[in-house]
Amino acid sequence: MIVRDFNDIVENQKDRVISDAEWSSVRMLLADDKMGFSFHITFLNAGSEHTFEYKNHFESVYCMSGKGSITDIATGETHEIKPGVMYALNEHDRHILRAEEELVMACVFNPPVTGTEVHREDGSYAPAEELAD
Repeated sequence: MIVRDFNDIVENQKDRVISDAEWSSVRMLLADDKMGFSFHITFLNAGSEHTFEYKNHFESVYCMSGKGSITDIATGETHEIKPGVMYALNEHDRHILRAEEELVMACVFNPPVTGTEVHREDGSYAPAEELAD
């Protein structure tokens, strides 16, 4: 059984807290936990806009707090993001995520991330085998 405390990770396990100028992500489960997925609590700053395309991962996201929107770049369709809304990128969908207010999101990635990934220029994470090289 794995039991982790969010606050303990934030205070004492800085290697599990990844961030840039516009977002931060607390990595609760990673690939080395051998669960087949990773689980993160991610914070997106109010007023920020992000273009992502997880070519090597599937992602599902549940909004816990805040307000924003997600636009599917392929279709142009935009959906409101607010507490209780979930979206799943089941086709590696290229998308724009906008945070009108700070968004707090629970995110699951499959395959799991290792914790060392950074977004590449195209908005994706490298596959795990590239990180191992």
